Amino acid sequence: MSTVLANPAEMIARGAPHVIHNDAELEAYTNALFQLTALESPSSSEVEAIELLTLLVERYEQEHYSIPAADPASVVRFLIEQQNLTQRDLIPQFGSESAVSMFLAGQRNLTIEQVRKLSTRFKLPADVFIPKGGVGARA
Repeated sequence: MSTVLANPAEMIARGAPHVIHNDAELEAYTNALFQLTALESPSSSEVEAIELLTLLVERYEQEHYSIPAADPASVVRFLIEQQNLTQRDLIPQFGSESAVSMFLAGQRNLTIEQVRKLSTRFKLPADVFIPKGGVGARA
């Protein structure tokens, strides 16, 4: 593509997408993005618009609504609570109830095999169960 932006400021003044500055703009861009992604066969310019709006929405949301990373024990506690489980329900992933208790108390880290089993059980990416320092790092 050899298109040169002759006057980007003029394009923006005429309504071309721009950096999102507030929640009202976020809502408008998100609605436009939903409409575009609902198209059965978007044109190449509509696909470009989807990509651009996605970048703009993601940038704004990361800056204003970022979700802090949770330590693996907090994630497992949350999953136990949300799915009405007990520590005994996780014995197949940990090997014993005491291993579950020790992990939740911060006395033990997850092994790679436990990470794999938890990822499979809860259908979540493995990195959710790995502390920022990697397997073996204290959460």
